[in-house]
Amino acid sequence: MEPADTAWILAAFALVLLMFPGLAMLYGGMLNGRNVLNMVLMVLSSLAVTAVVYVAVGHGMVLGESVGGAGIIGNPFEFSFFSTMMEDDGSGGPLWAAFYILFAGISVALVASGAAGRMKFGAWLVFVAVWVLLVYAPLGHWVFAFSDEETGVIGGWMRNRLGLHDFAGGTAIHLNAGAAGLALALVLGRRRAGVSRPHNLPLMLVGVALLCTGWMGFNGATAGGANFLAQYVTLTSLLALAGGMLGFITIERFRDGHATMLGLGTGAIAGLVGITPVADAVGPVGALMVGFVAASAAAWAITWKRRHRIDDALDVFAIHGIAGITGSLFAVFFANAAAPAGISGIVFGGGFDLLWREGIALLVTMVYSFAMTYAIAWTMNKIVPIRVSAEDEEIGLDRSVHAETAYEGRTF
Repeated sequence: MEPADTAWILAAFALVLLMFPGLAMLYGGMLNGRNVLNMVLMVLSSLAVTAVVYVAVGHGMVLGESVGGAGIIGNPFEFSFFSTMMEDDGSGGPLWAAFYILFAGISVALVASGAAGRMKFGAWLVFVAVWVLLVYAPLGHWVFAFSDEETGVIGGWMRNRLGLHDFAGGTAIHLNAGAAGLALALVLGRRRAGVSRPHNLPLMLVGVALLCTGWMGFNGATAGGANFLAQYVTLTSLLALAGGMLGFITIERFRDGHATMLGLGTGAIAGLVGITPVADAVGPVGALMVGFVAASAAAWAITWKRRHRIDDALDVFAIHGIAGITGSLFAVFFANAAAPAGISGIVFGGGFDLLWREGIALLVTMVYSFAMTYAIAWTMNKIVPIRVSAEDEEIGLDRSVHAETAYEGRTF
């Protein structure tokens, strides 16, 4: 890698790392005050467990040459324990490996939404390890592993055979996490005390700010270096963020009669989710539209979830699943050939070829993630119950599981 590219990716890595405390604060602020520390631990421990699994076999499963050339899973032993990364070959391998650990870690951390306030912490740690291996790794291989004609390396089927366009992980990360969070919530069931209002909106806002900051590194680093593409996707990401804020509070105003800070922050995240798969494929106006429509769709999905009494406590399915689908479909209809990706959507004279490709990718991702996550959680629950007792849930997991409290002297 060129020195300038290395410097930018190192800086972007630091930004993406901020997404973990950001998500912890966002999720913690949105819960009641009895489960804040438990949620922080769930998010941060996701990175810890993922790193161990990823170093052992995960990186090979995601980016290794496809086993048998089938495009289903990479060779788990190709990068086992990172033994091939102890010498400088000029490719930036160690830095990219570190980046992919963050990608996997933030994916499973998002799934914690479906377990908020009612899952045993030990069960969560086991779930993270199994989920990364059986759900994230195959999907990561399908989307992130590119074939190389010169060396004969065969990558994932979704990217290389199907021809999916996904700039920075709208399918493998966001839609995957959304479907998985929904499945985990259904296995665990609703919280006994019912849905609680966010206990600390300023904490939630700090989390949103850190996530938005990290997202610029997330999308910008996917450009591969310090280049025009990195500049462009940073611009479209910012515009989608703005469109997302406007989209969500507009829906709130018409639906509820008022706009809220919670809605503004939620819309910002939904807008960024929407732009992630198409940041290189839409124009500036298109980026604003992506954010607005993705956040509006997420707001609708949250309303749908409440009507059906699904306890996805922190709305990962709506914000990351539905907004992720919306963003991917924008490539089909509004991709602009003048953007760096060079593809045209239907509105700009492109054909319908991309529609079936994106449609298959979205459907397979959602079905696979939901079914596998449900099977993992259901099986674990049959072996040893993964939900805390009614008494522990009533006391709050901060005190009953971790013997700590975020706010001494206060009860919620």
